[in-house]
Amino acid sequence: NMEEILISILQLIHQELPELSLVDEDCGQLEFENDHYPLTFPCALIGKMETEWEEIGLGMQKGVVTLTVRLAIDCYDDTHIGSGTTEKVAGRLQLANRLYTVLQCSRHSSSMGAMVRIKSRFYALPDMIKVYEYVFQFEYNDESACVR
Repeated sequence: NMEEILISILQLIHQELPELSLVDEDCGQLEFENDHYPLTFPCALIGKMETEWEEIGLGMQKGVVTLTVRLAIDCYDDTHIGSGTTEKVAGRLQLANRLYTVLQCSRHSSSMGAMVRIKSRFYALPDMIKVYEYVFQFEYNDESACVR
């Protein structure tokens, strides 16, 4: 089911990118600073899961799932003169690319197809946070409501 897929994705990122300080579900932490749940960087957040369903018979449905993975990096220390900024830029892009390659073509359930990147965008947030956002898509077959 979807919970298992999400947990498997989180575990894969955590395992393959051990330098990330946090790998979690995206609950809007980047947009709303929360004293009870402080964010640490760099972090990867998974969210915005959306599925379009199609009936294929006897209660079985095929879904096309899109989900967003965001890598957020604190650039606060990178900006003063003489800090080797170009190296920092390259390092951030390398980390973002590793996140992409870890997830691209991965499968997390026998009911799903391979994850494929369909969109990416990089942007900045206030407080010197750089975000590398990837949107992945995969097919998913749901038989949970099937007539037995």
